[in-house]
Amino acid sequence: MDIAVDSSLRELVTRTRQTRGTPFASVYYENSHTTEDATKLLELTWRELAEDLKEQGADADTIAALEDAVWSAPYPVGRSGRALIASGGTVLINRTLGEPPARSVARWSTLPYLVPLVAHAPPSVPHVIATVDKVGADVTGVDNTGAVTYQHPVLGSEHPVHEAGTNAGLPRRHDREHVQEIVKQNIHLVAEDVTKVADAVGAELVVLSGEVKGRRWLRDALPDRIREHVAEVGAGGRTQAPYSDALDDEVHSLVADRERQRVATHADQFRAALAQPDGLAVQGLGPVCDALREANVEALLIGADDDQHVHTGADPIELATEPELLDQLGISVVDRDRADEALPLAAIAVGADLLVVGDDLALEDGFGALLRYR
Repeated sequence: MDIAVDSSLRELVTRTRQTRGTPFASVYYENSHTTEDATKLLELTWRELAEDLKEQGADADTIAALEDAVWSAPYPVGRSGRALIASGGTVLINRTLGEPPARSVARWSTLPYLVPLVAHAPPSVPHVIATVDKVGADVTGVDNTGAVTYQHPVLGSEHPVHEAGTNAGLPRRHDREHVQEIVKQNIHLVAEDVTKVADAVGAELVVLSGEVKGRRWLRDALPDRIREHVAEVGAGGRTQAPYSDALDDEVHSLVADRERQRVATHADQFRAALAQPDGLAVQGLGPVCDALREANVEALLIGADDDQHVHTGADPIELATEPELLDQLGISVVDRDRADEALPLAAIAVGADLLVVGDDLALEDGFGALLRYR
């Protein structure tokens, strides 16, 4: 999985710079609400997490803030997980995960732990949904963080959009042509709006639902650059429960497929680049740390989540496998941090994508990077 770097993650970088040395609590747990004893199970889960944090040295204010976040979260529908990151008595990250983590995690350390947040993040493919009929469409735009940034109807002319019949029950030709012209004008209005929304969110997927003929006309009316991202689902019209559970499920499935394709594409790019003598890819802790220090990482690939460490300075991008290297660069060594904490945070600091590839790539030391330049 990968994750979109949004403002709250960038704020983690800022906070780390400003309060270097103040530890973070990183908590990941399942909060599914599928059984009658779900609340009791969550009580037991939180008790274990809180005790674990306390044993690691977490302060009472931070544990209390996390507890408030655990119990103030709305009950999820079905299986679910949650990610919480806090420091200094303040919850900084409070998110629903796309799937429950395999095991609960409570970590108290000098840097936030982000790998499970990336690994279990909901699919974050920016997309547009248009549920169409002869009059118009309901259009929804979702950005790369999963937030709904646009949601509105687009309505054209309502009359006449149905063909009138003669006494014999057959539509007159000029009536039929007039109706079709009105409907096509309505569809063109929708196409213009869908294009604007798709451009605004950077859509990698455009889902068309609703009446079959309207979907076909809308698809044909879209510019080629938008049409290549189109997928059609469902039936019915704009007024027939356009945001129904069935449509939501189909859209979620399409988004998840695109997410897997995107991760696979990055993995293929990495393999191809690594095979070239001067390719735009490196792997191993040393080369990846070098690239992060130079802000030369387009995407950080995270494989095995092992217990490795790097030496770090005051800024998240100041990191190296050996303290002597930082000394040579005139950087004061501040700490020795876990690589699975330091490298993802540095990647966010340089604006790189984060991808957890797991065992799909046998990465040296568990880390690789696609580079921006050579």
